[in-house]
Amino acid sequence: MNSYLDIKPEVAQALQEHRPVVALESTIISHGMPYPQNVETALKVEAAVREEGAVPATIAIIGGRLKAGLSEEEIEYFGQKGRAIAKASRRDLGMLCARGLDGATTVTTTMMIAHLAGIRIFATGGIGGVHRGAETTMDISADLEELGHTPVMVVCAGAKSILDLGLTLEYLETKGVPVLGYQTWELPAFYVRSSGFAVDYRVDDPAELAAALHVHHKLGLSGGMLVTNPIPEEYAMPKHVIDEAIEQALRECRERGIHGKETTPFLLARVSELTGGESLASNIQLVLNNARLAARTAVAYEGLNR
Repeated sequence: MNSYLDIKPEVAQALQEHRPVVALESTIISHGMPYPQNVETALKVEAAVREEGAVPATIAIIGGRLKAGLSEEEIEYFGQKGRAIAKASRRDLGMLCARGLDGATTVTTTMMIAHLAGIRIFATGGIGGVHRGAETTMDISADLEELGHTPVMVVCAGAKSILDLGLTLEYLETKGVPVLGYQTWELPAFYVRSSGFAVDYRVDDPAELAAALHVHHKLGLSGGMLVTNPIPEEYAMPKHVIDEAIEQALRECRERGIHGKETTPFLLARVSELTGGESLASNIQLVLNNARLAARTAVAYEGLNR
């Protein structure tokens, strides 16, 4: 076991007994939502995983330690500190651990720490991807690189609609990452159920997702698998409302000179403001929906390994 890794006893026992575990990220707590909704949502997501028969493992960096599983007190700590906690991508792990600092894990670092701990399945809101205008800015999320070489299944509501979804799919194809649509042939776009872009395969039940992951590992294939799960219809937002809010947020982002890892938190917060908080409510529901699907898949996956 990695000397910088701490696995919560409940999670460690579940892994030892080959019971289902689902990894969850911590950036959504510190950077994705305001307090106290961030803490409330994190605890609801953990509860949703438990209700489906799996053990939740919220992942973070605290005091330079890689944490696979947080206590309620640690989740509260993250929620209250909010954006004062560094958003940690792959490039940050070494320095944060060396200096004994805290870090909120992105999709990238949650995948890395989950893999170190032996957790196969991870639920999040939406992945990062190729940003609009990347042909000149080269702004491409590290999430795509991580999906290309870390063997963890990521369950999400597609790529965030602030991105260039077509180029994001092209990048994933280049990296050899299968993009699976849960009960859909269309890539979901976070707040909306469809984007007009096709996924690689449609999968209609968690058992088939589990079987695909099982074979992926048995074949020794490197890289992850991406499961795109549309937001429930009753919580989806009208495409034109989201598109207008995103366009305005992008203009403001350019005007203010915001770039790099500050871009996504700014855009998501601004879109929430411009939609009167509706996008925040949708965000919460899509994360819960992904957590439930990930847990069902984890239960089916462990059934194949007995």
